[in-house]
Amino acid sequence: MTIHYRQAQSSDLAELIHLLADDPLGAKREDISSPINAKYLQAMAAIEQDPNNELWVVESESKVVGMLQLTFIPYLTHIGSWRCLIEGVRIVKQVRGQGLGEKMFVYAIERARERGCNLVQLTSDKQRPDALRFYEKLGFVASHEGFKLAL
Repeated sequence: MTIHYRQAQSSDLAELIHLLADDPLGAKREDISSPINAKYLQAMAAIEQDPNNELWVVESESKVVGMLQLTFIPYLTHIGSWRCLIEGVRIVKQVRGQGLGEKMFVYAIERARERGCNLVQLTSDKQRPDALRFYEKLGFVASHEGFKLAL
């Protein structure tokens, strides 16, 4: 499969929302109604305006087959280093299991290096055991306990 990466555009938003909703967890928390929920429009505008956020679309044969978001975060810890947070990783069902996820992470890690990051981190829901195994296979280590507080 030949793929290429490009930064997402507002015109991709409806398709990306459907991709985010296309799994059991996403189906519970995303809103695929039309017109597009204003919160998605606001988030997309903020991402597009923030130089430390990149929303990437992965295409094959002019069709969206994947997506991921990279957020570059400056820290005072680790001698003022930068980190890259990888979120919103999704692949369309039809191409899962063909190595695309690994290619996307190689790309994301290279983007982090290009931006001067010395750490890449991510979170994954504990209800996604296949994803957890995949991240470990890529070399990610579950080194910390994470906590969230819904507001």
